[in-house]
Amino acid sequence: MQNETVECDVLVVGSGGGALTGAYTAAAQGLKTIVVEKTARFGGTSAYSGAAIWLAGTSVQERAGIGDSPEKARTYLRALLGDDELERQEAFVDTASRVVEFLEKDPNIEFEWRPFPDYYKRPGRMDSGRAINPIDLPSSEIGELRHLVRPEPGVDRAGGSQPEETLVGGRALIGRLLLALEATGHADLRSNTAAQKLIVDDGRVVGIEATAPDGAVIHIRAKHGVLLAAGGIEGSDEIRAAHSTPGRAQWSMGPRGANTGDLLTAAVALGADTDLLDEAWWCPGIELPDGRGAFLVGIRGGIVVDAHGDRYLNESLPYDQFGRAMIAQNKSIQAIPSYLVFDSREGEGVLPAISVPSVSAADHLAAETWVRADTIEALAAAINVPAANLTTTVERFNDFAKHGVDEDFARGEDPYDLFFCPPSNSGGSPNPALHGISQGPFYAARIVLSDLGTKGGLRTDADARVLRPDGSAIDGLYAAGNTAASLTGRHYPGPGIPLGTAMVFSYRAIEHMMK
Repeated sequence: MQNETVECDVLVVGSGGGALTGAYTAAAQGLKTIVVEKTARFGGTSAYSGAAIWLAGTSVQERAGIGDSPEKARTYLRALLGDDELERQEAFVDTASRVVEFLEKDPNIEFEWRPFPDYYKRPGRMDSGRAINPIDLPSSEIGELRHLVRPEPGVDRAGGSQPEETLVGGRALIGRLLLALEATGHADLRSNTAAQKLIVDDGRVVGIEATAPDGAVIHIRAKHGVLLAAGGIEGSDEIRAAHSTPGRAQWSMGPRGANTGDLLTAAVALGADTDLLDEAWWCPGIELPDGRGAFLVGIRGGIVVDAHGDRYLNESLPYDQFGRAMIAQNKSIQAIPSYLVFDSREGEGVLPAISVPSVSAADHLAAETWVRADTIEALAAAINVPAANLTTTVERFNDFAKHGVDEDFARGEDPYDLFFCPPSNSGGSPNPALHGISQGPFYAARIVLSDLGTKGGLRTDADARVLRPDGSAIDGLYAAGNTAASLTGRHYPGPGIPLGTAMVFSYRAIEHMMK
């Protein structure tokens, strides 16, 4: 096959919310923009998400009248992150409103505020939340472009197509960005095109070498710059092991076949610096019958125990903090896997939490990723934990539920703890986040360490330029999203921080290219 060379103004590698924001920023200003996606569908992990976007103090929050402001957001981040990455902190907060204003000028893009609490009790926190979301997108509005959007996780993992229905969450975000891109007339969207190498001329990155859908090698050269926003390293067990990144690729929520660090490796070969490669956006995962993980969030009942049958955390913690607690506990006592122990208060086999994707209790029981028993002692035997310990743990928790106070881990005392626990969930307990484990049969679901993508990657500056170890920038090369080392370090400040930072720094990358 003969090699092909294609010219453009801006090249974007990846197709998540950050990548497409960057692509739209360029295309809307008349720049010929090529988007390269390794897999058959656009959206990456962003399409799997609920599409909360942490872009604080914008016109969307102002329309909602929630009292948010850039100053509050700046105070919150500074209180949580300290002076780390202060220049990028400021750039992120200062640019958020500009990004939203720019995007909402397009008739295909509209956001609204939806409540979802920030994750840490710090000055500047919004207990009701400050994240914004894309408006749901009816299939009739997106038309045939809907076939380009990555389906929800359960459908995608099974190799299916999304039903023709309203796109919500991350699929709505990706669909709206694709509509906006198409309307510019300046975007070339290329799926099944795997970027492999970076092309360099006189020390400047000018494009990529990729494999086209027909197997041909294609060179794509970009006049203004190359933006890498193609996910993290979560899909590569080899790279995870090299950097001691906890967890496994099969437990990650990243799309299969993607996010294997190809371009990160290529950038490092050019001298790029990296950071936080042992980090991820952690979450607990229900182990599925096929061995994969399913994002577990919103636990409203039951308790989580380690291999000794002991509780070791507030089960209603924000998911990243939950994952970090698993990692910490696992250093001394096996907590990966842990078990979510629950009863039949909500119905037999009804998980008191949200699992994405979900699998029936019958399938879990058949695969023994869940076990069921008529007594706590029998349940302990089934999961091989000391029966006396588990019994004591359950009895102690039941006493907490009766009195409404978790004396061990303060479950139910933070606004986030109660977000998924309406008062009707209390079952007579004074605390809606606590109710006893007393109605058999009893269940134990195996919990693994999952992630929503890794957050370590190429070190970048406030304009998303990729940096060398000495702090100098690699000319022509930019990175955002999970391809870049996260602004938030070892914290997950609130819902939508991954998307918010990806979108802002992709936008800033294009701004810098155009100077």
